[in-house]
Amino acid sequence: MGSTAVVVGGGIGGLAAAAGLRRIGWDVTVVERASVLDDAGAGISLAANGLRALDGLGVGRAVRDASRGQYTGGTRTPRGGWLARMDGSALEKAVGTPIMGIARSTLHRLLRESLPAETLMTGRQARSVEQIGPGTVRVDCGDRLLDADLVVAADGIGSTVRARLFPAHPGPVYSGSTVLRAITEQPVGLRTDFELTWGRGAEFGHIAFRDGRAEWHAVLTLPAGTRFADPLAALRATFRSWHDPIPALLDATRPAAVLHHDVAELRTPLPSFTAGRIVLLGDAAHAMTPHLGQGACQALEDAITLAAALAGEPTVEAALTRYDAERRPRSQAVARAARQAGRMGQQLSHPLAVALRNMAMRLTPSRAATRMILRHHAWLPPRLG
Repeated sequence: MGSTAVVVGGGIGGLAAAAGLRRIGWDVTVVERASVLDDAGAGISLAANGLRALDGLGVGRAVRDASRGQYTGGTRTPRGGWLARMDGSALEKAVGTPIMGIARSTLHRLLRESLPAETLMTGRQARSVEQIGPGTVRVDCGDRLLDADLVVAADGIGSTVRARLFPAHPGPVYSGSTVLRAITEQPVGLRTDFELTWGRGAEFGHIAFRDGRAEWHAVLTLPAGTRFADPLAALRATFRSWHDPIPALLDATRPAAVLHHDVAELRTPLPSFTAGRIVLLGDAAHAMTPHLGQGACQALEDAITLAAALAGEPTVEAALTRYDAERRPRSQAVARAARQAGRMGQQLSHPLAVALRNMAMRLTPSRAATRMILRHHAWLPPRLG
């Protein structure tokens, strides 16, 4: 069994993979093209499956201490009526934890701090990744060649490693939605921990943080590449008639803090997450839309599953076969469910279809809604050692 790995990509998935590999005794180098490891972003919701993976990776307690549980809230209409209420206590009783809200930068920092500083190589681009022998993979960083027993490609939705491994795959495609998001500059008086509001072709949501600030996001059905000269002004116009606290969240935000990204996904499933001793992880393997809040959680599942497979199998090849068999069906099923959730949620625009969806949500018993959530949240990670 090998014992050295190079992780290409220093985002949440890549750092989690490095943490898992180090916990089973591997020497790991993380190669990240950015000169500063900061994982720019806004907020993130971590469900039980992601939190359990973080527990196995050794950072679960620190993440929980920095997070705020999502006990109250739910889904609303633009006028403020409730379509479905969140029962965080019932979810906690069912799976042992509520959903937790945390800034992406905080989660990234905690994963980063779990690794020795010498593990991270920043400001380096992996120009090529190739298997040069039956047991050796080489990463060319330009001024340095890194040879390892395994390469983990965690280089995101635009993965260059994936493109080289599967040149016939169409790659990421635009989902039809674009998202603007930010973290408020100061605390905001919120009555709930988490909310989603669905209008016609638009969604607005917030996540409350432990320090009183909040992350908000606005998802719009627009052509790819649409941008606004003044994003906050455009959002105030779009959501001017929507319920409180949406105006307050926008007013508490600095214009420079607003991030705007088109939402892409790997709509065509990959035939494999591995090739030789190269393995894909996170968005590089199964980039999905954000409508279930499972993107990061699936990457965390990948990380601990990979480490457990490498610890439990006699060869790297056997471990990667096991990883692919365990991760590809589940992550691709979650991606399909996220796509469907978007079509039935934010992307729905016909008035009759919206009315029928809203009626169905109001009539769905809370226990049935909790069971639907548990399909994704109840996953249990493998043990490391």
